[in-house]
Order: sequence, then C-alpha cells, then structure tokens
Amino acid sequence: MKISRYPIAIVATLAASSLLLTACGGGSDDDDAKGKKETPKTTAVDVKATDPVKLKQGGTLSWALSGLPTQWNGLEADGADANASSVLRALMPSFWHSQADGTQVPNEAFLLDAQSEMVDGKQVVTWQLNPKAKWSDGTPITWKDLAANVKAMDGKDESFQVSSTTGYDQVESVKKGKDEYEAIMTFATPFADWQAMFSAPANGPLYPAKYMADAKKFNEGYVGKIPITGNAFKLDKIDKTAQTVTVVPDPNWWGDKPKLDKIVFRAMEASGMPAAYANGEVNYFEIAGDPSAYKQASKVKRGEIRKAGGPNYRIFSFNGESKQLSDVRVRQAIFMAINRKTMAESNLKGLGWDATPLDNHYLVANQDGYKDNSGKLGKFDPEAAGKLLDEAGWKLDGKLRKKDGKFLEVRFVIPAGIAGAINEGSMLTEMLGDVGIKVDVQSVPANDFFTKYLAKGDFDITPFSLIGTPFPASGSLNVYGTKGGTNFGKIGTKELDELINKAAQATDPVEGQKLINEADAETWKLAGILPIYQRPDIVAIDKNIANLGALGLTDPIYEHIGFLK
Repeated sequence: MKISRYPIAIVATLAASSLLLTACGGGSDDDDAKGKKETPKTTAVDVKATDPVKLKQGGTLSWALSGLPTQWNGLEADGADANASSVLRALMPSFWHSQADGTQVPNEAFLLDAQSEMVDGKQVVTWQLNPKAKWSDGTPITWKDLAANVKAMDGKDESFQVSSTTGYDQVESVKKGKDEYEAIMTFATPFADWQAMFSAPANGPLYPAKYMADAKKFNEGYVGKIPITGNAFKLDKIDKTAQTVTVVPDPNWWGDKPKLDKIVFRAMEASGMPAAYANGEVNYFEIAGDPSAYKQASKVKRGEIRKAGGPNYRIFSFNGESKQLSDVRVRQAIFMAINRKTMAESNLKGLGWDATPLDNHYLVANQDGYKDNSGKLGKFDPEAAGKLLDEAGWKLDGKLRKKDGKFLEVRFVIPAGIAGAINEGSMLTEMLGDVGIKVDVQSVPANDFFTKYLAKGDFDITPFSLIGTPFPASGSLNVYGTKGGTNFGKIGTKELDELINKAAQATDPVEGQKLINEADAETWKLAGILPIYQRPDIVAIDKNIANLGALGLTDPIYEHIGFLK
C-alpha cells in the first residue's frame, strides 16, 4: 500500500474503515461562492511544550506502534518505515531539528554548525561536528562516518540496498577538514535540501562507518538488532514475544540528561490502540484519520487529544493519457466542478479539525513559504466548469455531455475496502454529474491498486495521499516531472521540470521558495493533480506528558520528553 521515496511516499488509505459514507449536495459556502480564499490558520504543533527543568525526573513512557520492524537500518530499503523511525530517532544521531514551519536548526549534540557556499561554481558544505559525540562503543563520531554514509548511499554500488540516493548521488567528495570533526563535502551539482542529509526521518539518520563499510553489513548488520547507537537513549531489549522495544538513557550521553527512565514501544494492531490507551497499556498513540478512535480516546479522563497540521495531504490524480482527459480544458473544468471544502468536511468529519482546502502542491499550510497559487482552478465554480467544457466541444445532451457521438464518462479507480475513498467516489459522482459528466466508480483489490492500476495508468482519476517531509523540492520530480516514476498521470512539461530542478538546486532558501511557488503555479495550470486538503496529525496522549504529541513538521527531542511535576 506504500511506495517509498524521498521526500514523499504514497499511500492509498485515507482513514480507518469507520469513516461514514456521505454523499454531498454539491453546495458551496459563501467564501467558495464569492471566490474568497485565505491562507489556512493551521495549528503547527501541539506538544505541551515545557522547559525540561520543570518536569519530573523518571517515569516510563509507553508508545504504541503499528508494527515491530525487523530492519533497523533506516537507510536500507526495508528500513524506511515510520515505526522504525520513531524508535531510531531516540537512538541514532540526527543532525537537524525541524521547526514548526519546516525550517532546520542544527542539533548541537552532534552538529555545532554547517555552512553551504559556492566555490568555483560548486556547492561546498562544511560540517562542524561536536567533538563530544560518540557511538555507544566509545568510538568518536567523525568525518569518516559522513564519508562512509555517503559512499554507501550514492547509488554507485547496487549491492547496497538503499532506501534512496537523493542528495547522496550528487556528492562529488567528502574530505577531512582542519581536524577529525570537520567534514568538507563538495557537490557535483547543487543540492538545495542538503539539510535533509544525516537527519531522521528525512534522509538519515547517521550510522557508524563500520556498518557502512560493505554491503553485507549495510544490508544485514541491523536486522533484528541494533548493535551500535549514538544518542540520548540506548537499546535495552527487543522482545519479539511481547512485541516491544525498550530503550533507556545512555549513561555516556554528553547532552541534556533524559527525563524518562525508559521508553517502551509497543507494537499492536491499529484497531486495538484505543482500548490499549483506555486501559493504560499505552499512554501515547496516533489517531490519524480514525473518528472512532478519536471518539474512544476523547473519553479517557487522564488523557487529551493533541492536533497539528502534518506534512501530508490528500490528492486526486488525473490521467493525461486517458482519451477523456487528454484535453487540459476538460481536466481544468473538473477541477472547478469539485467542491474541495465539502470533500474535506466529509472526510474529516468527527475529528474536530478545520476542513480547509489545500492550495499548493509542494507546501502545506503551516510550512515556510506556503502560498495559494491555485487561481480560478482552486475555486468551486460549476458554471465556469460548464463553459470550459462547452469550449472543449463537450455539449450537453440531456443530462450528460456528448462529443463525436460519445458521452463524457470518467473512471474513478479506488482501492476496495477504503471507506474514505468510497466516500470520495460518491461525492465525485454527484459533483461531476451536476456539470454533465458521468462517473464510473471502480473498486479494485487493494493489493493491486498501485501495481496493476496506478503504475500501468489504468484509471482516469484516482485518489491517494502524498506523505512528505519539510523538504519540498528534492523528490518532486518523481511525482510531477515528465519522467517521474510516480507521475502516474503522465502530465508534465519541460518547463515544469526546469522549475523543479532549479528549486532543487537553489542554495538560497528565499530563491528556492520563489521557484517552488512558480513550479506550483505551473502545476495548477496543467491540472494533473488536485490537492484536496492537508491531513491532520492527531494523537491521544496522557495530559501529564510534555514535549510530545502532535508534531506537525517538527521532531521530538527525546531527552526533553517527560512527566509534569
């Protein structure tokens, strides 16, 4: 159900099956009708931020996972897993902390400073490592570790089963600087998102050189075990029978002393998490888009619900190679015929979240640089949609539109058993029916959805979610580029490719934001992917737990997580 890539992965699921099937009336609120649009005021982070000195010393946090990973090398293809990342961020070095708007600041426990500059036409990044940083075996963390990670990840040796080569494949060299703790990295071509390197969960974390040295150690050295760590916590044990991973403070840690005595990560079925939370078996779990879990968790007196805007968003993908949709005017008309606010309100019902449409393909609403570039295509306007269809030669013949003797009918392909997608199919049928387009909702086996339908272009319109990180440019060509492996609709232009490439190579963040918004404006005109809404990050957590919760674009500082006094 997932295609791993950096920085965006794709998932078919919208929410748990308890989402109600709701038809829409195709109506519009006043703002939609008048064409007014404002940047959403999205909650960026909700973690009960508290100065660690005000927290108790000690205690155990029980954290629910949806599965127990076997591959603990987060750089290996099978290790690119959200459950593994939750554990590894407590154990392995991550060079950056992500702020609420997606900007990055050095994690000074490992990285004192890092500067990027252009030297003789090439990007050079100087990494200043913290000399106090050590691996759990006592070995210092040095420039050699960075060099070894790059060599393993650059894609030149295919025996290394890497999760992604993005950024690493652009590195020309990594050399020792003034001492062991300075690394000089030169890129063959500029890499705007260089701060994603050596940072979980973007394109890291960092692993010790001895496990990057050869493909066997890289691929197998962290399978079923975590032999070397290098952070505030160290591994206590992995219990396959109990389906738990327990981590405890590392006494040799050089940074702020962890507030917790231990963290126990418990793997269980998502459907069982609300009950486990209610009975105290866990005190933190992700609700995601499940209104039933939301309702159950809301009744737990010791707990509370925390919410923030995540980096993830729901989209509809259009097939440019479909005979019905090859004309951009038809795709643009369908964009304007879809009431995205109504869709969002229906799919997010029962989650206590403001259902505001997303108006950018590359940035979410609480992200630095977010801008509405949608123009008329982002506004619900059935009348304008009808006029555009007329221009394209699709004239009304009764209740449906007809051209060259054929009615305008589109296939909306969805994975079976996903109530949210079924809900979207019902609403889309009514909305497009109002402008004379017939919708055939085709439910296909969930396990075949990506491989046999999306990957082969066997659809007209299809829904899924893009799951991203704070880095908008690096992997965008894969979704929006003319040769992108996950550009299932095959809609793109060389001009858009150039804009994305320029954004990905812009070493000036301001220029990068400008270019990514120019790329977004072009993406809207092509009408290949319609953003519906930003997916909320919703969790249930005990009230007395601080510095953890709905993270949005941020990452938790594990040594600062603790219980209120």
